[in-house]
Amino acid sequence: MKLKEKAQAFALNQAMNYISGNPEKNLPKLLSLMEDMGWGRNSAAFTSQKELFHDILDHPDNIWHQYLMGLWRDIDNDILKTLFRNFVLNASLIGGPKQKAAREQYDCNIPWAILMDPTSACNLQCTGCWAAEYGHMLNMSYETLDDIVSQGKALGTHFYLFSGGEPLVRKADIIRLCEAHPDCQFLSFTNGTLINEDFADEMLRVGNFIPAISVEGFEDDTDFRRGDGTFKQVERAMAILKARRLPFGISCCYTEKNTEIIGSEAYFDQMIEWGAKFCWFFTYMPVGTGAVPELMATADQRAFMYHQIRKFRKTKPLFTLDFWNDGEYAGGCIAGGRRYLHINANGDMEPCAFIHYSDSNIHTKTLLEALQAPLFMAYKERQPFNGNLLRPCPLLDNPDALVDIIETSGAHSTDLENPENVLGLSDKCRSAAAHWAPVADKLWGCQDGCAGCGTHEPLSAL
Repeated sequence: MKLKEKAQAFALNQAMNYISGNPEKNLPKLLSLMEDMGWGRNSAAFTSQKELFHDILDHPDNIWHQYLMGLWRDIDNDILKTLFRNFVLNASLIGGPKQKAAREQYDCNIPWAILMDPTSACNLQCTGCWAAEYGHMLNMSYETLDDIVSQGKALGTHFYLFSGGEPLVRKADIIRLCEAHPDCQFLSFTNGTLINEDFADEMLRVGNFIPAISVEGFEDDTDFRRGDGTFKQVERAMAILKARRLPFGISCCYTEKNTEIIGSEAYFDQMIEWGAKFCWFFTYMPVGTGAVPELMATADQRAFMYHQIRKFRKTKPLFTLDFWNDGEYAGGCIAGGRRYLHINANGDMEPCAFIHYSDSNIHTKTLLEALQAPLFMAYKERQPFNGNLLRPCPLLDNPDALVDIIETSGAHSTDLENPENVLGLSDKCRSAAAHWAPVADKLWGCQDGCAGCGTHEPLSAL
């Protein structure tokens, strides 16, 4: 670690110690001290957000003030320090400039996060799950996973996510990675059924692992997709985590069957009651030959989620991310290495968890070589895929864009059992894209004050 980075780490650690004594009192003091010392004076982002920070910290009735205080109340203090160090310092203050420099040096996308599948195996058989299309025999070795993290850190990437299959089938190797890379934050999308007391104790020990537990709504909706009894197992897992003051979140896939439940105020309140600190929202994608297109949310349901999530961001102490409908804040599609990429259990480097095509494998190419290969460069050259950032996806919203990318780059299907032709995949999304287009265009064209739609609110409003 360079001298400047050591100084930043020391300062952040001291600040966290100071805050922990009395966050309600000391957070506003720390902000004022930072301003007096000129910290962030040359940072346009900090300058533009100062009023927001003061509004949050100086007003106890602000929902995000309540959220921040809840972090210190509900999360183990050492875990919280690690979380801030890895996200604020390593992923942002240190990692951000390194990523920017690498983008300029190599003229390709450099990801802020890397999503990888330790295994294709899973202990459940969820309805419409594309992960099962890989089969259940694929695994990346610990050495490969470790090397991916090392390669990523060299480019400035300090955030790593796991999907599958069920990642916690590989509990021991995940904990080992956390130990080997304490300067990185790890997160796993998981069905939650393998979380027990012993694993929670390991999470508490390493400090840099967070689960995002998949829940499809309440008991009937969750068990409909994931199997009878799953919901109760998941609730038990969340109770274990909450009792140990471990941070966790929820991962929600909204479908034609459950959107109104997942977007309801009752469900948001339930997530908060469970102890979740964040929620990732996804919409069902008909990926894989075993997909169930009838589960795709309608345009009206997607709009419903758009409005509900924005409304509850103002009233509920829960940090939310909507993978598709937040395109306006992310500048469009974040895949293809622009913000993240996906490496499946066979080592194929894919632009997105929902785009199962590749022209590079981690066993024969480096991460950087894949980012410079035709598939990822095709993404870079075409992003954003639509001037309306509420239509960000090259598959769900602009299916011809994905066909063009795959045909131009020569990428191949990574499904080893039932390879899916990109024309067939895109055809499954054409109706949804056509129905969403006028709805999204209307939302995108709204001006402030239009029926409370919240469109074009600055990121600070989140």
